[in-house]
Amino acid sequence: MKTIKVTGTGRLSIKPDTTRLKMRLKGIKPDYNQAVSASAEMTEELKSILLQHGFEKTAIKTLYFNVDTEYASYETMDGSWERRLRGYNFTHHMKIEFPSDNQLLGKILYSLSQSSVTPEIDIEYTVADVEKSKNQLLAMAVADATEKAKILAQAAGASLGELISIDYSWGEIDFVTSPMNDFMLDGIDMGASVGAKASIDMDIEADDINVTDTVTMIWSM
Repeated sequence: MKTIKVTGTGRLSIKPDTTRLKMRLKGIKPDYNQAVSASAEMTEELKSILLQHGFEKTAIKTLYFNVDTEYASYETMDGSWERRLRGYNFTHHMKIEFPSDNQLLGKILYSLSQSSVTPEIDIEYTVADVEKSKNQLLAMAVADATEKAKILAQAAGASLGELISIDYSWGEIDFVTSPMNDFMLDGIDMGASVGAKASIDMDIEADDINVTDTVTMIWSM
């Protein structure tokens, strides 16, 4: 049986509608229990700030948490090198997502800048309905493969027969654009940028999210 195998590509440009704020808390303490306690205190303060801006506790997601030992190398009197325990460092990564709103984003960042916690921050933009976008992208890839197959079959003087198989990798596609990574709150001139509404001016227009996906299809001829 003669067959034709074609790979189709779907390309989609989507305007993001959701802001994702990633926050990283870090620190080091001489004792393990102190590190865990310090992490918990900083996390509670950060959550308290976000709750003041209308978020539910369940909306604040932990992405990663770890407490690990940290050592420092030093030279001994005899010229050899040894390691000394510096303490226990903790890392807690969290995120929140909300419908894109620069005013709300500015208020959140201002509140964090005025607190005793100074998280490292990444500002990302994504889409609320990821599955809808994935399905649309996949449909475009199938349509592209089908159109190519029809053209090739016609050029070869044959007709496209029954669809035999579809091969799709089901890989994870990241619908995200990241205009601001490692946003530093302690580098902001508050006197110049903050108005009466206690907010940082965040005039951000996120770029469209451009994604592609492929599907391979086989027909009989």
